[in-house]
Amino acid sequence: MSVSTPVAPTHLLRLHLHPINTLAFSPDNERIYSGDSSGFVVATSSRSLRAITSWQAHSDGLLGIEEWEDQIITHGRDNKLHVWSRIIELPESARLGDTATRLDLPAPRLSYSLDVNALNYCRFSLMRDPVADPEEEKKALIALPGLIDSSVVDIWTLPSKNRNHAAIGQEVQKSIFSTDPKGRNSAGIIMSLHLFSSPKRSGGVHHNELHLLCAYENGSVTLRKYVSTDQSTSVEGLGWEVLWTIKLHAETIMAMRVSRQNDFAISVSADHLVCRYDLGVAASLPSNAGVAHKTKHPGNSSIAITDDGRVCAIGGWDGSIRLYSTRTLKPLGTLRYHKSTCQAVEFARSTDGDQPEVQPQNEDGSDDEMSSEEKTKRSRWLLGGGKDCRVSIWSLIKFSKS
Repeated sequence: MSVSTPVAPTHLLRLHLHPINTLAFSPDNERIYSGDSSGFVVATSSRSLRAITSWQAHSDGLLGIEEWEDQIITHGRDNKLHVWSRIIELPESARLGDTATRLDLPAPRLSYSLDVNALNYCRFSLMRDPVADPEEEKKALIALPGLIDSSVVDIWTLPSKNRNHAAIGQEVQKSIFSTDPKGRNSAGIIMSLHLFSSPKRSGGVHHNELHLLCAYENGSVTLRKYVSTDQSTSVEGLGWEVLWTIKLHAETIMAMRVSRQNDFAISVSADHLVCRYDLGVAASLPSNAGVAHKTKHPGNSSIAITDDGRVCAIGGWDGSIRLYSTRTLKPLGTLRYHKSTCQAVEFARSTDGDQPEVQPQNEDGSDDEMSSEEKTKRSRWLLGGGKDCRVSIWSLIKFSKS
């Protein structure tokens, strides 16, 4: 595998006045979402690179943004998770002749909110409900740090806002106000989490098993599975079985990402290690589930993985974005633009295997055509955002399978 390192970003977005905390692409790569440390969010058209909408989503820094169906989920340090109605992109004619920051852009409408605990800088993990009826209202499961205890996880259902699972990871049945330190999770607070399901066949019946991967303050990672299939809810972590716990990092885990296929995860920390965890067949054997790779670059704060799971990008405290093979953790190249910490990185979604293309229309009814070649190039974009308040856009080559 090889990558050509661009001398400079292909594009730069200067739409924020505060450090960039989080970045996201829409599933169709039509929109780029960026959130900063003041709680301000901007949605940018990836075609025109002009803002579609911008608004003050939170009163404190953004932890995460994700587009879900026709809505936008934002998670902030103000202990709130908001669900907003998505703005349909404006016609090109409505944006020409002025800069994006000066336009009077419409703001999304707030649909509903959820009180959360944002003490530990851990963003949410969203998973579409695997048993939801496609003809009914769209549902999703969302995992978040516990409302009171930052060392456990709660799982909620959207849009009903019902808590299905409470205090996952609670080690003992003891009040969090107890003066006995053994009453809390010894791994510390949760720094990153990922909720996913795996199909399983039992007695001729197909069902999905819920899994929860958590990265902790002490540098450890734990994989859990919900084994009480006869009950859809749980309290105090009952019914959740620990498959393995591995501690590879010497420092607190700063970021963790899981592949699109949910077969492996990669974590980074303040130390010089990049750690890979197997979530597949070998995941039931702790001795085979994790491996640490030493690098020459300590201090990493963000990570992203391509849709095909072959390449990861890691944002460093020095502002550089380093590309690695996810299989061997071999360096593939370094992207240098940001002068201070690169706090967020994100790959565009892959277009391989998509459904036949349907050209979208603008609000004025005119066709907004884009060639297959242009869509393919855009699917190879990589975003970087940092303390310099800028979003860098890098155009990468297609990674070879050899």
